[in-house]
Amino acid sequence: MNGFATAGPLVAGVHGREPVTFLLLSLAAALTAVVAGLAVAAFVRRRSRRYLLVALALSTLLARSAVGMAAYLGAVGPGIHHTLEHGLDVAMAALVIAAVYLVGRPAAGATRADGGTQDGGDRER
Repeated sequence: MNGFATAGPLVAGVHGREPVTFLLLSLAAALTAVVAGLAVAAFVRRRSRRYLLVALALSTLLARSAVGMAAYLGAVGPGIHHTLEHGLDVAMAALVIAAVYLVGRPAAGATRADGGTQDGGDRER
């Protein structure tokens, strides 16, 4: 006898799942909550539709973590989990595209960050 219990492994998470998965899901949820919280704080400060759309887009990451945790705990089946995550991906993409669309065109004569003045970035000839 080596002094260690050899009866079997300790309880491996919920329903036999790896506890590392739970820890990673928890860490992802905590970090995305911070990111979503910062985005909401920026929206509250700026009060613009663009900031609202970005905050909602980043909040979909938090929703994805919640869906992952629900699947880990067995509250959501694999099919619904898969569908929800793809739906959240589509929602995030749509919200980001809407935010970019709302930025609009720069004012006439404005200098771009790359030094160009036209939409293509080329200097006028």
